[in-house]
Amino acid sequence: MKQLLTILFSVIIIIFAYTKKSAMLDVIQSGESMAIIISIFFVALLVFFPVMPYPLVAGLIGSVFGVWQGIFISIIGISLGTSTMFLMARYGFQEWVQKIIRKYPKSQEYEAYFEKNAFMGILFLRLVPVVPSPLLNVLSGVSKVPWLVFITATLIGKLPNIVISTFAGSLFAKNKLLSISIYACYLLVITVILMLYMNKKKTEARKR
Repeated sequence: MKQLLTILFSVIIIIFAYTKKSAMLDVIQSGESMAIIISIFFVALLVFFPVMPYPLVAGLIGSVFGVWQGIFISIIGISLGTSTMFLMARYGFQEWVQKIIRKYPKSQEYEAYFEKNAFMGILFLRLVPVVPSPLLNVLSGVSKVPWLVFITATLIGKLPNIVISTFAGSLFAKNKLLSISIYACYLLVITVILMLYMNKKKTEARKR
């Protein structure tokens, strides 16, 4: 029953995000009194369903509210969205998944390793998105990783993307080339790190 309720709630969130996207974007662009709350809520919804790429949303929020307020809005929105998904996975699926894991000793070993290195593992996967963000939220939720460890590593790991996306977006209207160049450099750095990581994994695999 818990699994069904969790899935149903997730579907409702996704449908809402898809159908109300335009209306929420109009409010955000207006900069009116409700725009900050709607912006936080919209960023949270993106955690469940990327109706728009996050960098575009962060850039829009940065151009409307300014860099520092835009960063604050994104941090609150991401905290709300990732925590909600984490807690939904924990409520709906942790007990079921843990029962399965207990049947397989090797799975227990992997889980124990993940829990022991949870902070650094989540931090790295937020900085370099080898694993899709929603999947990491769910995997952390069904594990025994404490919420505080999860959310702290998540926010620290996502902070560079939040800052750069918001800053680059805030410049877009005045200097499109500079805005695009800043974000392109960030993507290049992430790509290089990802390639180095993949090469390291391949080298380790050959040695086994």
